[in-house]
Amino acid sequence: MIASSIPLIGLKADQFRHPLDFEATAALKQMPGLDVLVRSLLGPMAEQFFYLDNISSSVLVGEQQLPELHHLLLQASKILDLDPPQLYVRQHPAPNAYTLAMRGKQPFVVVHTSLLELLEPEEIQAVLAHELGHLKCEHGVYLTLANLLILALGQVPDWGGWVAQGLQSQMLNWVRCAEFTCDRAALLVNQDPKVIASLLMKLAGGSPSLASKLNVEAFLAQARAYDQTEGDWANALKQMQISQLTHPLPVLRAKEIDRWASTQEYQSLLQKHAMPYNEEAKSKGGWRNW
Repeated sequence: MIASSIPLIGLKADQFRHPLDFEATAALKQMPGLDVLVRSLLGPMAEQFFYLDNISSSVLVGEQQLPELHHLLLQASKILDLDPPQLYVRQHPAPNAYTLAMRGKQPFVVVHTSLLELLEPEEIQAVLAHELGHLKCEHGVYLTLANLLILALGQVPDWGGWVAQGLQSQMLNWVRCAEFTCDRAALLVNQDPKVIASLLMKLAGGSPSLASKLNVEAFLAQARAYDQTEGDWANALKQMQISQLTHPLPVLRAKEIDRWASTQEYQSLLQKHAMPYNEEAKSKGGWRNW
């Protein structure tokens, strides 16, 4: 576990869920026919497909396979009070991580090798915690549907224009809002907003050779400069910029998590759910029951 992090107990998803996530999820649930689409796309065949794809083309992390990475996952899962999912590492040049979960089935997280090569251990754990946030908040089914739609839309013309435009737009908006919640989950695990900002900075413009040279404070100043750009044209361009994205802009995510870390809401969550500390645990360098 990252040394400065405090284990949390009894943490509930709605206690850290972002307001935009609440709103977008409520809107999504009101869409007619969505449940039918979910059942048709996320049936037993889809579950078997994803399992075979991962088990045949990725590396399953465990006690005997990349144990350091497995340990980071277990620690993050413990802090967020949920069962750890399966974790796979996949060879891929694009830094990325994603979560898929079926109804009532074993969820899994996939992390690309290029992302692991870019980040420090505490940033890797923040990525894992972000993905666990999707599971903690029960984003799994909608998130899986969104990932499938992002891959498949435009290749199934029978769905028609309403699906291709209305559903895609609604799903992308929901995914972007859910990402803000999961950044909060990452912060609750790591408990250092600069680590989350550093992770986002490296995703925006990092590489293995540049990562150690980047400046988090300068990136946060950049985020504030973007946010302060106002006017009708600027606002319209900003909306166009994000409308087809699956994630909020990195600068906005960094600014938002830096803001939330300074709120009483965040501090109260840490104080309320911090695992009790005792002298025996202190002498062993740990926390009770950890």
